[in-house]
Order: sequence, then C-alpha cells, then structure tokens
Amino acid sequence: MRLNLSEYIVEITESQGWNISFELSLFNQGKYFECHEVIEHAWNQEKEPVRILYQGILQIGVACHHIQNKNWRGAMKLLERGTPKTRRFAPSCMGLNLTKLLAEAEAIRQELLRLGPDWHGEFNPHLFPTIQVTVNA
Repeated sequence: MRLNLSEYIVEITESQGWNISFELSLFNQGKYFECHEVIEHAWNQEKEPVRILYQGILQIGVACHHIQNKNWRGAMKLLERGTPKTRRFAPSCMGLNLTKLLAEAEAIRQELLRLGPDWHGEFNPHLFPTIQVTVNA
C-alpha cells in the first residue's frame, strides 16, 4: 500500500525519528554533507526497497558535495551510481518529484563532462538540484 507524503512523514518520524522535510531542507540548501549524515540513518534502518531511493538521493547529494570540493572524479562516480537508483522510482515516489531531480542531475553531469577531469574552477551554483514535493503525493 502506498502512503501519501504526509502519512509517510508521520510514519517515519514516529518509527525512526526521521523527518523528511528536514532532510529535504538540508539538500535544497546545498548542505549535502549534513543531509547525507541524516538520511544515511534512515537508509540503514529501512528494510523495504525504497531504501534504494534513499541511497540514490544520498549519492546525488554527495556528488554535489564533491563538486563543492572540486572533486570531479568523485562527483562523476556518485552521479553515475545515484542516478540509476533514483530513476527506478521515477517519475515520483513518496510525493518527491524525481523527474526534476534526475533532469538536474543530468545537467550537472553534462556540465562536468564539458569542464573535464582537470577542472578546478568555479561551478554554476544554479545547476545544483533541489528536490520538490509534488502536489498530488
């Protein structure tokens, strides 16, 4: 049975102390390391297949963290791992707009390919993804 997002937030918060709105806020603020630390707990506790989605989102976020630290190879590696995991749940899951997240992750990958592995300069912060909650969760 699929829960809507608000039911899911209540269920997870009560059972694991996980608050998805807090994690999304960290991700959307570009606090990828902090987001990873919080979501990793839920990912490790989850036994259902949705844990793969958590892992995919984590990996996309860590790729962005690598970009912030000018680590081209680390970013590419994690985008290549996280995108297919997230795609398995597209277009949306638990009210999360995964189509948008995946499109933004692909735009980042394309920009990294354009910049090349020797890149150590600036990165357009407007390319960093955000995760939106869909209206019809």
